[in-house]
Amino acid sequence: MVNNTNNSILGVSFSGNTLLVGKVKNSKLTKSIIRKIHNKGSEEEILAELISAIYDVFDDEITGIGIGVPSLVDVKNGIVYNVQKIPSWREVHLKDILESYFEVKVYINNDANCFAIGEKYFGNAKEYENVLGLIIGTGVGAGIIFKGHLYSGTNCGAGELGSLPYREHDFEYYCSKSYFEIKYGMKFELLLKRALNKDKIALAVFEQYGYDLGNLIKTILYTTDPEIIILGGTISNAFPFFEKTMLDRVKSFIYKHSLKKLKIIPSQQPETAIFGAVALFFDAQNITLKK
Repeated sequence: MVNNTNNSILGVSFSGNTLLVGKVKNSKLTKSIIRKIHNKGSEEEILAELISAIYDVFDDEITGIGIGVPSLVDVKNGIVYNVQKIPSWREVHLKDILESYFEVKVYINNDANCFAIGEKYFGNAKEYENVLGLIIGTGVGAGIIFKGHLYSGTNCGAGELGSLPYREHDFEYYCSKSYFEIKYGMKFELLLKRALNKDKIALAVFEQYGYDLGNLIKTILYTTDPEIIILGGTISNAFPFFEKTMLDRVKSFIYKHSLKKLKIIPSQQPETAIFGAVALFFDAQNITLKK
């Protein structure tokens, strides 16, 4: 591998009707913008908004662009399919379009995969070869790092753990934000606020959540056997309130030796969306940053 910290890479992240664009140089975010986009607009209108936002951050130092999108992606060809909350983006050949505009390499992957590779290059997973980044928020998804590199699967479908059957539904039903409203009639943000004030009902809700999440993590151990699991997404902010029941459930995993080295921690990277997109460049180029 080549050690190189001189690359200036642009990271782009879609989130609903919000667009984040940032320039990262020497592992530091040197410039960023956040834009609202007309997510109900036509394919061409949204492309124009994206290109405009990139132009506002792009400069002569930029040698590559990484993009994270909430969708399935043809990683090799850079085609995005059925982007969440952007109805007109059913099949967009984004890599070809952006490379023709900016004349630098463009790499695209889904947001969960970006989260995982971002933790590998810029977060708490730098020292680990086999990593799982688990996003628990609006949905449930994961990115898998195998032998130091991102594993996306044949159709960018690796890590779709939320769709695995669990109880009467699937893991996403029980481990995403919407479940708090369905089951308890309260938004996650309110429950977290109440838990911070030591409200017994809220604390009990998060204890139950930890039990379900612990079962998901056991499934992860059976399928990918990572060294470290890093939690991201909004619900990870409540980690202290579900940590104990989560770990108690994980301890029932039958291969006890695997638990001795396993770490489960929340992400501490505040700009994970941008850094994750940027990390796509380094992973694709087989470049490792100096630690």
